[in-house]
Amino acid sequence: MAIVRTNAIDLAYDSFGNEADETILLIAGLGTQMIRWTVPFCEELAARGYRVIRFDNRDAGCSTHFRDLAPPDFGALAATLMAGRRPGVPYTLGDMAADVVGLLDVLAIDRAHVVGRSLGGMIAQIVASEYPEQVLSLTSIMSSTGNPNLPQAAPDVMALMMRPAPDPTSDEAGFVAHSLAFARRIAGGGHPFDEEACRVLTLEEIRRAYDPGGFGRQIAAIAVTGDRRSRLATITAPTLVIHGSEDPLIPPACGEDTAASIPDADFMLIDGMGHDLPPALYGTVVDAIDRTARLASTR
Repeated sequence: MAIVRTNAIDLAYDSFGNEADETILLIAGLGTQMIRWTVPFCEELAARGYRVIRFDNRDAGCSTHFRDLAPPDFGALAATLMAGRRPGVPYTLGDMAADVVGLLDVLAIDRAHVVGRSLGGMIAQIVASEYPEQVLSLTSIMSSTGNPNLPQAAPDVMALMMRPAPDPTSDEAGFVAHSLAFARRIAGGGHPFDEEACRVLTLEEIRRAYDPGGFGRQIAAIAVTGDRRSRLATITAPTLVIHGSEDPLIPPACGEDTAASIPDADFMLIDGMGHDLPPALYGTVVDAIDRTARLASTR
């Protein structure tokens, strides 16, 4: 792992493959760390002839945390938005997209294939729309457009996500149990849920960094960014939208709306996939990312 300085913050990243190859940049989801893009997944992508970079978003993992800024009061945030006003938040998705571009600039990478999952898909969409000269292709996975008319997460899933977790510094077992319950609920039924792998990943994230406030600040960034469909309509890079047929957190209609909002985007619905990326689907997803990247080279 290495650290770079950009936009007055530190970003932690690591890299796989040959630095001379075209770059695939992987953007992590809400409140999660770059290690959710597992080493086997990154190595499988790199084996296709790419340099693969994963990194921790701001307020996650080993990148800069904004601990001096309290997480927003979600009730007050919602009330301000309902009143048609823009609330003050620590940062926006636009700032997080600028981090992506800043990372590429520091690493002297002129253009990259940008891949994001969930929150990371939203960031990737903004990068592709606002910085088109730096995006070779876009893959948006299990993400959405901010369209307020789309279906919302299942109520029990939202309750699980927003329920305060035990503090792992005093109740590690309780924290892990809480995380496993949520992960099991959002997983698709097409593949067995690997509880032990999820447990190991959760413990690794705790040991890299624990900051529940970062989760809240990232949610606030999503909330104030709002409907992005007008931005998505300007994207010119070859685009693939991947979604799971059993995603209870960001329903499949959100992926369909993403693909419909981006000119000439391809939509790939994976049967039995939830809001997760099980190892059994690595090959399927890697193949799809690779196809989209190679399409860019023909333009």
